[in-house]
Amino acid sequence: MHRTPHSAPYLPVMPVLGLLAALLLPLGMTFAPGALAASTADPVRVMPLGDSITGSPGCWRAVLWNRLVNGGYEDVDFVGTLPPQGCGQAHDGDNEGHGGELVTNVADQNLLPGRLASTRPDIVVMHFGTNDVWSSIAPDRILAAYTRLVTQMRASNPDMRILVAQLIPMNPSSCAGCAQRVVDFNARIPGWARATGTERSPVTVVDQWTGFSTAADTYDGVHPNASGDDKIAARWFPALSAVLDAGVPQDPGDPGDPGEDPAACTARFRAVSSWQGGYQGEVTVTNTSASAVRGWAATVVPANGARLTQLWNGSLSTAADGTATVRNATWNGTLAPGASATFGFVATTPATAGTPAANVTCTGTAPAA
Repeated sequence: MHRTPHSAPYLPVMPVLGLLAALLLPLGMTFAPGALAASTADPVRVMPLGDSITGSPGCWRAVLWNRLVNGGYEDVDFVGTLPPQGCGQAHDGDNEGHGGELVTNVADQNLLPGRLASTRPDIVVMHFGTNDVWSSIAPDRILAAYTRLVTQMRASNPDMRILVAQLIPMNPSSCAGCAQRVVDFNARIPGWARATGTERSPVTVVDQWTGFSTAADTYDGVHPNASGDDKIAARWFPALSAVLDAGVPQDPGDPGDPGEDPAACTARFRAVSSWQGGYQGEVTVTNTSASAVRGWAATVVPANGARLTQLWNGSLSTAADGTATVRNATWNGTLAPGASATFGFVATTPATAGTPAANVTCTGTAPAA
C-alpha cells in the first residue's frame, strides 16, 4: 500500500476545513459529512513481534514509526497486546515484544494465535530468538518454532506479509559462546525463508546483523542503545516500505465469504512404533468445516531432530530444517464434513532422541461455489 509523501504529515485538518467552509458558504456550497476525508481505507496493521529487544522498551519501533510518518505512510497502525513503554518521542507504541520470551516457548505453548486474534495484523515484523540462542537451543528447533508461528500467522491471515530479522549480534559478558551461536543461527535463516515463503504470503529476510556493533550499539552486549535503535530502524524501513508500496491485501474475511475458499481442518499425530534411530508415525487429517474439502496439506514439524524419510498416502516435500509438508494423494483429497484421511511415515532420529513427537497443522480447500 503506497503512501504519498507529505511535507507536513501532522498538518491540523479541522482549522483548514473551517477556513475553507467560511470562504465557500457565502456562495451557497455545503459539505456532506466526511466529504473531505483523506482516505477511507483501513490502516495497514503491523505487528512488531519478539522479545525484550522489540518491547522493553524497543525504542527502534519509535524511530521506525517516525520514519514511516515522515515518509508519508500515514495509514499504518502498529498493533500488539502490549502498550507503549516510553522512548521519549511520540509514536504508535503497541507491540508484541515480551521481555525474556523464547520463540520456542511461544510455539510450544501455542501463545501466538490468541495474540493474532486480538490484533489481526497484515504484516509481522519479527526479531525473535535471542533468548533461545542464549539458552543454547539448537537452530533446528528454533527454526521449527519459526515455521509453526508462520503457519499460525497464515491461519490468521492467508495473505500475511512476514519480515524476519537475522538477529543483531550478541556478546554479553556472561555468555562466551553467544556471539558465535548468533552467527551460526543467522546463517540458517535465508534457507529457511526460501523454503517457507509463498507467493501469497512471502517471507522477507532483513539483515540486522551486518554493521551492528555490540560495543557501540548496545549498552550490555545484547540490548540496543540509541545508536542501535537507529540502525535497527534503518534496516527495517526499506523492507517495510517496499511491502507497503507493493500493497497489502486486507480483510481476508470469514471462511464463507464470496470469492474465498478456505476450509477448516485439524491434524493429529500418533507414534505407531519406535526403535533405536527411528520410528513409524501417522497423522490424521479431519475436515472440521461445514462444507466438503477438495484438498488438504499438512505441516509436520518433528521434534528432537527427526526427519521424515518415507511416506505413504500423500506426497512429501521437506525443508532444510526438517519441516515436512504433506499434500493429499489424488484419491484421498476430498473429505466430507467430519471425514478424515490418514497418512503414514517413517522418520529417522538421532541416537539420543527421546519419545517420538511432532507438531502438526493442516489447511484445507473448499470447492468453489
